[in-house]
Amino acid sequence: MESEKKKKVGFNIIKNDPTDGHGGYGVGALSLENISPVFVDVEEKDAFVDIGAMHARSSVEKGIKFTTNREDSEGGKPFWLVWVTIDRKETGPYYAGVTACELVVNREKRRGYKVLPDHVNKMDKSLKRKIMVGEMDESSKTVLKEFLINHNEEFWNNSSEELKQSLSV
Repeated sequence: MESEKKKKVGFNIIKNDPTDGHGGYGVGALSLENISPVFVDVEEKDAFVDIGAMHARSSVEKGIKFTTNREDSEGGKPFWLVWVTIDRKETGPYYAGVTACELVVNREKRRGYKVLPDHVNKMDKSLKRKIMVGEMDESSKTVLKEFLINHNEEFWNNSSEELKQSLSV
């Protein structure tokens, strides 16, 4: 029943550069338009977009008090929050930045583990077109790779060899 009513949420849409054609205010500023938070459920081997994560208000995070102490969320469910930035080059749109952060949620205790500065830094690195998925377990890398390919194979095909190698198991 649960899988039947799963939300199908797409990635943020690529928009034209609002600073095109003028050198005024906002030039060089990072835009959050092209970044999307993708959760990888380690146990369920599932991936999904939840835009609420942009403000720590995702379905995974709601109702949970997060700390940087792993013991607080012991026995909890592991997730990866993956920041995916989409950009465009001559050959078309591609996955430009992909960075993963650890998250553990214990619903029973209503406690979770995350290091907020790491989540913010990884979001920033994704916006700066970095690929950082080395901490992810092999199974989660496979889930993420399949998710990205299934979302848009053209984006995947246009992506860097670095991303493809990083997610190859």
